[in-house]
Amino acid sequence: MNILAPSILSADFCELGKQIEEIEKAGAQYLHVDVMDGIFVPSISFGMPIVSSVRPRTKMFMDVHMMVTRPERYVEEFIQCGADGVTIHEEACDCVAETLCRIREAGAQAGLAINPETPVEKLYPYLDKMDMALIMTVHPGFGGQSYIDECTEKIEIVNAIVHEYNLKTLIEVDGGIKVDNVCIPLDAGANVIVAGSAVFGGNVEENVKNFKEQFQNFED
Repeated sequence: MNILAPSILSADFCELGKQIEEIEKAGAQYLHVDVMDGIFVPSISFGMPIVSSVRPRTKMFMDVHMMVTRPERYVEEFIQCGADGVTIHEEACDCVAETLCRIREAGAQAGLAINPETPVEKLYPYLDKMDMALIMTVHPGFGGQSYIDECTEKIEIVNAIVHEYNLKTLIEVDGGIKVDNVCIPLDAGANVIVAGSAVFGGNVEENVKNFKEQFQNFED
């Protein structure tokens, strides 16, 4: 099953609760929350208060993406606030294996992300400790960027390994994905699609439905 994870980074925060209800009603399964600290990435977004506030408004899987230096400092707190999954960056954490284990021990799914310039091999030592691999298809920190085509090969490589070893690891992609190019990561093996402006720009419910229609072409 393919999963749509709209990123609230692109939502209208004056209408956030309403828009969350709209995407859930339209069939989105995950809610992607980009946490940025202004150090690991240039931008500053939001943190635990947003997760706590949003949690009661939705039954969607809360997919927290920590673009944060030393994320190990905060993983338990985000889970306590309502995160169902926490994804950390390989580039930002000095104790990746330990932190992934801590996320699972705290009751959430553990994800590991890599940036476009990071070799895909950096994921290999941790595949048995993660529930999701996140392939960034833009340089993190800002919404509205274009999909980096060279990242597609990384998706294909991780997908091949997941199938070879019969793993249950999800493959998430984040960055520059729209209805008219979502077939590229899906065809490469991605099954969790993060989309921001492509969902929250314009008619939210219609945008979600358009993504879901594309997903049907790649369902097993």
